[in-house]
Amino acid sequence: MDNTLYPIGVIAVAALVTLALRAAPFLIFGGRPIPKAVRYLGQVLPLAIMTVLVIYCLRDTVFTAYPYGIPELAACALVAVLQYFCRNMYLSILAGTVVYMILLRIL
Repeated sequence: MDNTLYPIGVIAVAALVTLALRAAPFLIFGGRPIPKAVRYLGQVLPLAIMTVLVIYCLRDTVFTAYPYGIPELAACALVAVLQYFCRNMYLSILAGTVVYMILLRIL
């Protein structure tokens, strides 16, 4: 197989799978009402996933040695405050990442 066709084929397959996964809920549910279980999962899973991600990101933080987890905790606090007041996830994540990187360099 030609070296140029292989990456194009991989991208095409990935695009088709992504399109199929995005279209599946609309094809499955159509005009029917969404089941209660799916609505419930849609309400509780985002918070559960974010909680797991925060725990995963903070799992290797050493709070007993310098810098005592200050960059991580400050970035998490900033993200929480910005998300609470601004309700803009892009702003929250970007600001938290910038503050975390700055604090890593100066502490």
